[in-house]
Amino acid sequence: MRALVIDDSRTMRRIVAGTLDGLGFETLQAEHGREALDLLEAGEDVQLACIDWNMPVMDGLTFVTEVRANPAWRHITLMMVTTESEHGQIVRALAAGAHEYLIKPFTTDAIRDKLDLLGLVAVEEPA
Repeated sequence: MRALVIDDSRTMRRIVAGTLDGLGFETLQAEHGREALDLLEAGEDVQLACIDWNMPVMDGLTFVTEVRANPAWRHITLMMVTTESEHGQIVRALAAGAHEYLIKPFTTDAIRDKLDLLGLVAVEEPA
């Protein structure tokens, strides 16, 4: 499975991509929503996008809205991964079409749990 990590922080992109790589994803990275849309428009096929809210050029909420407006991209699972923790922000993101919302800082287990809820990764059963 392929994932797109969208965050203006190179360090955060590396952390999220590293976590997803460890869970079996092949990852692409974008510095902001416009760059991510350019990748999708160029034909990159991804099943998951992990999106920061606050970015220059195009923020995460605008990216979610743009993706949801294109029927060809309806299959992409969208998960916000952001410091925005106000209830109203979470509601706005979910209403715009995000499937899940993960607040930074997070743990590898937190990402795995969210992806399991979305049916994108199997949680290992304790031995």
